[in-house]
Formats: sequence, structure tokens, C-alpha cells
Amino acid sequence: MELDHLSVIYRGPLSSCNYACPYCPFAKHTETRAEHAADARALTRFTDWAAAQPFPLSIFFTPWGEALVRPRYQQALARLSHLPHIQQLAIQTNLSGSLKWLEEADKSRIGLWATYHPGEVGQERFLTRCAELDARGVRYSVGVVGKKGHFEDIEAMRAALPAHIYLWVNAFKVGDGYYSEGDLARLSAVDPLFEVNTRRYRTRGLPCGAGETVISVEGDGTARRCHFIERPIGNIYAQDVRELLRPRPCSRASCECHIGYVHLPELDAAQVYGDGLLARIPDPAVWADRERLEAYLERAREVGSSSRAVSPRQASHRAEST
Repeated sequence: MELDHLSVIYRGPLSSCNYACPYCPFAKHTETRAEHAADARALTRFTDWAAAQPFPLSIFFTPWGEALVRPRYQQALARLSHLPHIQQLAIQTNLSGSLKWLEEADKSRIGLWATYHPGEVGQERFLTRCAELDARGVRYSVGVVGKKGHFEDIEAMRAALPAHIYLWVNAFKVGDGYYSEGDLARLSAVDPLFEVNTRRYRTRGLPCGAGETVISVEGDGTARRCHFIERPIGNIYAQDVRELLRPRPCSRASCECHIGYVHLPELDAAQVYGDGLLARIPDPAVWADRERLEAYLERAREVGSSSRAVSPRQASHRAEST
């Protein structure tokens, strides 16, 4: 089949992190040398596969831990960025690793989903890293988990960042009713799109780009429609990935994670983010147009329920806490 573009969300075996955020369910493992070697082999196999594809491709790396402290991930991103059919590359990172590798990359194709973790890194140090990205001309967004104990840190970070950098807040999803009306207003003043992330989107039976224009891939090549649907649709190393793609209605009752619900046509998140969708970077023209942002919020209210949190069990499976 002819394919205009495919987005791949890649998650290999890596599951270690240099941070120990108490609210994060991921990265509580310390890898052995053998496990690191296995992750390196999986990453090389995946980048070789991506390099060989004959159609436009974008890739979002969503590791279970922190990948950019590992030179192999820095080198993989730099290599992929120079391939003509690679349109966009994004990765979740806490910005604690070296940024020198970016000088070896085509920075116009790189977008960083950078997360700020109060208690793990000082604000001044994190802002220094952000200033390095600005100086290198690298696109990025900054995010933080909206714990009540973080509100002052979140507001201080918003005040310190350049105005054009989007600071997004992930709702702390540990049970219904966590946020008061005042809390919602306070965080929405920092992140005008915060309300979108507080909602649970009814998805069963509805169309979604997952499995058609975007897929998730594990280290062994297992492909799924998205991170949140367990049933595989195939393996990218065993068959042509184009054979796996087709429209499918969502089989889940609801979707609560940004990297999932942004692929709902009914929500039309791409209209807000443009080519910054994978790195969570809104289109500057849309970001400056409050009427268009309000229209997006209104769609979210129509599509999503008013729930402001999910259960702890659901929260443990979230893929956006890194």
C-alpha cells in the first residue's frame, strides 16, 4: 500500500533512570551489563529498520526510564535525523544528560519532550539546560506533574522560562476529586491546555489514528496499535509494516494519556500541535490564537468526561510520567 507518513512510538527494554521520583511508576530497575547490551542491540535493530523504510517516518522514543544519559540513544537520534525520509524525532527526557550530541544532529528534525521534576533537580540547573537548548536552536517543551506540593515550583518555572516555550502540566491522576476548582484555575493559568489532560475520553468504537497512522513498537519488534492496547497487530521485523496498518475503532472504554488521545480524529489535536505533535510543542500560530485554543478546549469538553483523575491502577500504566 502507498503510505504518506507513519509515526512510530518506540519503547525498548531500557527501564532505568537516574532520578527516583516517588510519583513515577517507571524506572525502578537497575540494569545489568547484559541488559544494557540487549537494549543496545534492540535499538540498533530498530534504527536500522527505520533507516531502511521507503516512506516518510516520524519517531517518538518513550523509554521506561531516562534514555538520553546513554550515548547509544544520543547517537541513534543524531543518525536518524540526517536521513531524508525522517520527518520528526522526539524523545522524553529529564535533560540531565549531555546536550553536545545535538551538534551532530540535524536539529531542525529534533523535538525534546523535557520534564522538570522538583525534588530531583534544582530549578536553576534545569533552566540552564533549557537555555542551552535555546542557544542551540532546538525545539522543546517543558512539562511537570501537577502534584499539589509542586504548584509553587510549577508557577516559578513558568515565570522563568521564555514566553514562547510551552509549559504543560500533567494531571496527577491518583483518584477522583484530587483537584479543587481553585486548583484547576491555578494550573490552567500556567498551562491553558491543562484541562485537556484532566479528562477521560470515551473511545470505544470510535475511530483513532492508532494502528493506521501511528503505532507503538517494542524492542523485539512487536507492534501494537498503541501502548494501551495489549493485543499485538504484528511484528515490524517479520512483515512489511504497511501490511499492519488499517483503520480500526478503539477497543478501550476510554483514553486518559496525552500520547494516546492526541490521535483521536474527533479531538483533532494535530490542528493545535502541527508537526510538534510528538514532542508536545504547539504550533506557534495556534498558540498565539486564543480563540483556536478555546475551540480545542471546547472539543475536549464535548469528547471527554468531566473526570479529573483516574484510578491508581490506571495511573500505574500511564506512559507520560517520565
